[in-house]
Amino acid sequence: MYSVLKGAGYFLAHTPDMVIHNGTTQTTEKRIKPDSDYLKDIVNGMRDYEACVAYPPNQVYIGNMTPDELAAIPAPWHDKRAEGAKRQGAFGEIMPQDEFVGLMKICDVFDLVKLNESVSQSIKAKLEAHPLIDNSLLTGLDKAAAAGEITDLIKNAGAEAIHLNGEVVGCVKAAHDIDDSLSAHVIFENLVSKASCVASLLQLIHQTGVDKAAIDYVIECSEEACGDMNQRGGGNFAKAAAEMAGFVNATGSDVRGFCAGPTHALVQAASLVKAGVFKNVVVAAGGSTAKLGMNGKDHLKKGLPILEDCVAGFAVLISENDGINPELNTDILGRHTVGTGSSPQNVISSLTFTPLEKAGLKLTDVDKYSVEMQNPDITKPAGAGNVPEANYKMIGALAAMKGQIQKTELGAFVEKHGMTGWAPTQGHIPSGVPYLGFAQREILAGSIERAMFVGKGSLFLGRMTNLFDGISFVLQKNSGASQESGVTEARVQQLIAASLREFAGHLAGKLEG
Repeated sequence: MYSVLKGAGYFLAHTPDMVIHNGTTQTTEKRIKPDSDYLKDIVNGMRDYEACVAYPPNQVYIGNMTPDELAAIPAPWHDKRAEGAKRQGAFGEIMPQDEFVGLMKICDVFDLVKLNESVSQSIKAKLEAHPLIDNSLLTGLDKAAAAGEITDLIKNAGAEAIHLNGEVVGCVKAAHDIDDSLSAHVIFENLVSKASCVASLLQLIHQTGVDKAAIDYVIECSEEACGDMNQRGGGNFAKAAAEMAGFVNATGSDVRGFCAGPTHALVQAASLVKAGVFKNVVVAAGGSTAKLGMNGKDHLKKGLPILEDCVAGFAVLISENDGINPELNTDILGRHTVGTGSSPQNVISSLTFTPLEKAGLKLTDVDKYSVEMQNPDITKPAGAGNVPEANYKMIGALAAMKGQIQKTELGAFVEKHGMTGWAPTQGHIPSGVPYLGFAQREILAGSIERAMFVGKGSLFLGRMTNLFDGISFVLQKNSGASQESGVTEARVQQLIAASLREFAGHLAGKLEG
């Protein structure tokens, strides 16, 4: 019996100072051209928190607007504000930068984050009012840095500065004197990923109402890696985040696959639950500081604000079949195999047409495809075009080539089966998963019956292979039989047929005798 999608939680943290001081585009510029106009102009290109919250794609990400409502707003969206925009949404929240820095401090169990006293107390007061954060965790904010300690650590010990509103208010220490894998830069990056993952887990629990103690396993699928010089990617973000979120009965592990990582993780989670190994598995990921402001130069050149100013995260709960929630059909899996090749037609065919054909379905039988749901407001000014639309056109062209639609119907196919993009461009974050919350809602409401989630990854970035990667699965309307209710009607028919065959064989043997 298939496992089901119980719910999804999403998280954004507005981090303008991290864009300037921790995004790879900016840190690289400081190394190769420290006096560049870009570095001088970037401060004026940052949005304030209110503008970030009111940005329509961000409101879609946390569930206050639907993709259809976003598509109805004429693009571009960077100069528009969503009416009635709120910090908290149906699926998650948008946290201001100071509170997120406080969350980093809470998630630091080795006393590597140092904050000055005034900032610590200010943040503590705000987080005490946060409905999802256990106040017992806030004691770490009572231990402020000593006078002059932050400056000394940054100047003499290679600590990474923490900025708020342009001022240094703290730092992240290196966790080892000579181990590059535990440098202050890496620890900073990993704490950001952990903190955003923890926030996503808390949002998931809040949205679903599931008891934290009921979570058996966590699979973390970001693009970061934690470890030391002897095991650089040893992990385990999953267990670290589960500990902080209060999942006392959970264990877990990390899955990596670049942008395809979340889809691999979801297939694994669905399989574990279907096999009866675990009852409740969470797939989660935090965001990346490296990709903050990744396309900032192009945005400023075209008079746009820096739109990649948020650290993102998500968490998804996969559980035993309850007879209600949408099922993850693990019998319909698209796979980009070693022998698939890298041509766009081969890639999209292996992930969509081939698995659907094996299941006796057409490309048109899928109501919605969730692909790389990157926000075109971000990608188009950078020359990458409209990524989701390009994917939908390839799927539509494949449907036309296979005779499932007419060539003249390509535009209608894209409009009917596709969606506009709304997710931050942080690799694994836009890769299919932003639609899970909406898909669950729409399937339960009966507006759609089937959605396909397609994850693709650029494995060649790791310099270990030139191969591309991809995997896909189908989320479908529940068949109506829960795990506890016994066998399904289909299983009953299978058992009857098997019994009849056995009886016929037994009868034939008697006749021969």
